[in-house]
Amino acid sequence: MERKASRRENECEEKTSNSESSELNKDYKTSLITLNVGGYLYITQKQTLTKYPDSFLEGIINGRIMCPYDADGHYFIDRDGLLFRHILNFLRNGELLLPEGFRENQLLAQEAEFFQLKVLSEAVKSRWEKEQLASRETTFLEITDSHDRSQGLRIFCNAPEFIAKIKSRIVLVSKSRLDGFPEEFSVSSNIIQFKYFIKSENGTRLVLKEDNTFVCTLETLKFEAIMTALKCGFRLLTSLDCSRGSIVHSDALHFIK
Repeated sequence: MERKASRRENECEEKTSNSESSELNKDYKTSLITLNVGGYLYITQKQTLTKYPDSFLEGIINGRIMCPYDADGHYFIDRDGLLFRHILNFLRNGELLLPEGFRENQLLAQEAEFFQLKVLSEAVKSRWEKEQLASRETTFLEITDSHDRSQGLRIFCNAPEFIAKIKSRIVLVSKSRLDGFPEEFSVSSNIIQFKYFIKSENGTRLVLKEDNTFVCTLETLKFEAIMTALKCGFRLLTSLDCSRGSIVHSDALHFIK
């Protein structure tokens, strides 16, 4: 009799345990929410969407705000589905984390305002303002010609993208039809220096690669650097020794943008 009673107790405990486990699974499933945002489906937890009281998403989940459903019974929100991933990541992490090179700050700020996430909206606007200030920083360009074979022509710019443009231009004007910019002239991402050149019979300085392959005349490279600078919006600040009658013959040229 005692064994039968014990067996019944164990069976009752197992049923109770299974029932509790079933209830927990049921609660866990109901805590998952699927959102259809502009045609993109997102699955997340209820607690994530209700993290910020008085937000649009919290209002939907708690019934304060009416929201339509799609054909599958998911909440449908007619907003930018791609940008919503940044909204959701903010709700999950509690901070603004954007991929490198992100350029849609204005659109994301609008999305943050729609979802009534004031903290996110302020964070995006702050990031945007910092980028605007950074883009207004002065770009400096210096072209110096020492007329010395060991030094030659030196081009410095604090914007690596401009140096890249100069390199591309030199490849185009090269008499030797270069496949790429000769690395022996590249000092860093900010500096190009043409050290290897000899004078021709008429005094023209010839730029040679280390294998003595002719690249171009130094005067041509200098002229192309100046023209590229002017086309890119640089303005001439100072020039040293223009007595020869042309800025191309100056010892030093300083540009700003």
